[in-house]
Amino acid sequence: MTAINNRYDFILLFDVINGNPNGDPDAGNAPRTDPETGHGLISDVCLKRKIRDFVLLTKANAETKMPAEGYDIYVKHRGVLEQAHRQAYEAQGLKTDEKAKDKKLDNVEKARAWMCQTYYDIRTFGAVLTLEINCGQVRGPVQFAFARSVDPITSLEQSIVRKAVATQKEADAQITKHGQVTGTMGRKEIVPYGLYVAHGFISPHLAAQTGFSDADLQLLWDALKMMFEHDHSAARGEMASRKLTVFEHDSPLGNAPAHTLFDRLNIALKDETKPPRAYTDYEVTLNTDGMPTGVTVHEML
Repeated sequence: MTAINNRYDFILLFDVINGNPNGDPDAGNAPRTDPETGHGLISDVCLKRKIRDFVLLTKANAETKMPAEGYDIYVKHRGVLEQAHRQAYEAQGLKTDEKAKDKKLDNVEKARAWMCQTYYDIRTFGAVLTLEINCGQVRGPVQFAFARSVDPITSLEQSIVRKAVATQKEADAQITKHGQVTGTMGRKEIVPYGLYVAHGFISPHLAAQTGFSDADLQLLWDALKMMFEHDHSAARGEMASRKLTVFEHDSPLGNAPAHTLFDRLNIALKDETKPPRAYTDYEVTLNTDGMPTGVTVHEML
């Protein structure tokens, strides 16, 4: 397929109710926050994971459960990356132990092209493929910044109890004088409510190198709108995409700096005396007056 020709910048608004949208493993899996402002943070890696899962779900064959050609995912849950590298060489009859420098570089380039063609996430986000079986490096056309909450968030630590026990030894240790099992205590943290803003960028120059096409782009928009609908869990609470605004430039280089377009979206609390607890607590407006020539706004959600 032909790679995209236009530059795109986009804003995704999404929220969480009574959940932990992205725990920090270095902080006991507490919700990520900016310690200076108290605003919530969500990593680009977290968002990409949800997109990858959506693509696997929507592009899987109903009978075989195998992904459609060109829409496999490189970074899978419990995946072994080296296996994909070896497959890239074997699919094209290349040697993994090539000694000649020119031939070795040629093999790497062919393997890199095969990986871009086969794996949607490599074609979209890029990847470092320089393992022992070298497939080169790919800089992807689609990039995300960390998402940040509009207002400071509050993390509530909740106590939970597991009444079942894992072993008889554990049960004997927890039996009280009344013959009851006390249970195992645990803790989880939730954000009562948080509205997050994520900024994204799409480069047609990098798309030309990976083959990122219009069909790939449409799949990305679908994923951004629906990825939370297939990722519900008690730990994440209720997460939902609320607004997707896309700025399409009519040239590869673009017609305006991304930050000036992002500044056109205004998000304000309707009542600043109360903490936000719903998306309807905010007034979200987009200023389209005096839009730079060559920039088209698409409100996809």
